[in-house]
Amino acid sequence: MSNLSRLILSTVLCLAASLSAQAETFTFTAIPDADASRLQERFDKVADYLSAELGVEVKYIPVKSYAAAITAFKNNQVQLAWFGGLSGVQARRLVVNSEAIAQGYEDQLFKTYFIAHHSTGLTEADAFPADIQGKTFTFGSKGSTSGRLMPEFHIREQFNMAPEQAFARVGFSGDHSQTIAQVQAGAYQVGAVNYQVWETELASGKIDPSKVSVIWRTPTYPDYQWTIRGDVDARYGDNFKARVTQALLNMTDPDLLASFPRQSFIPASNQDYAPIENTAQAIGLLD
Repeated sequence: MSNLSRLILSTVLCLAASLSAQAETFTFTAIPDADASRLQERFDKVADYLSAELGVEVKYIPVKSYAAAITAFKNNQVQLAWFGGLSGVQARRLVVNSEAIAQGYEDQLFKTYFIAHHSTGLTEADAFPADIQGKTFTFGSKGSTSGRLMPEFHIREQFNMAPEQAFARVGFSGDHSQTIAQVQAGAYQVGAVNYQVWETELASGKIDPSKVSVIWRTPTYPDYQWTIRGDVDARYGDNFKARVTQALLNMTDPDLLASFPRQSFIPASNQDYAPIENTAQAIGLLD
């Protein structure tokens, strides 16, 4: 083969490799913390936005559980994920050099609402509602920060015992919307829910205040964040992680932000979630 032929072949191979890299789809997922159709609508919009900003095809892949979101991230089926505080900590512990890169402005100071069915007679107070002991109680997903980790922390701190000992019956609804529905229907007397899902469903008329109401609001804690794998630059090109980060921070479309709902996205780091990791370790939710 002549030198010219070798040069042409080398150029063609390099071009093919470059085009292949450009054509590769960038995928992301999100923890299923609310109604699946609502999540699909929200994150399809995010995929369209990121595709335009990054110049590559971006696809949202829905999952059925928090654990499935973590597994997809671990197995490189997705390269980016919208995690809660706990699920983000769990995922980053499994993928070397993965990073929290952006969080909602509101996620710096997140909180959980304890809600109760009207038949309990419980009303809102500033102090932890000690009278919930002995009643039936539902968390959200087992992997939820706002629906399980933080409420369980406060329950253990108050009663000095596990939830299974403090309540007549303990359930896991699977997501915040289901928690609200189950407490409103009286299937459980008390539950713990993401405050933003509560506020959104209350505003949309899905909650009947005569049947279910907020009885306690936890102190604030860091929660949701976008987490990205550490190997995306090698796969999608130099500075790809920085470009994804900037695209998320530059998300200003009011309609898109309202679907989260968040007023904006701000920088985040793994260290921001040290309190979540420490709490999870303290109550035995991390190995």
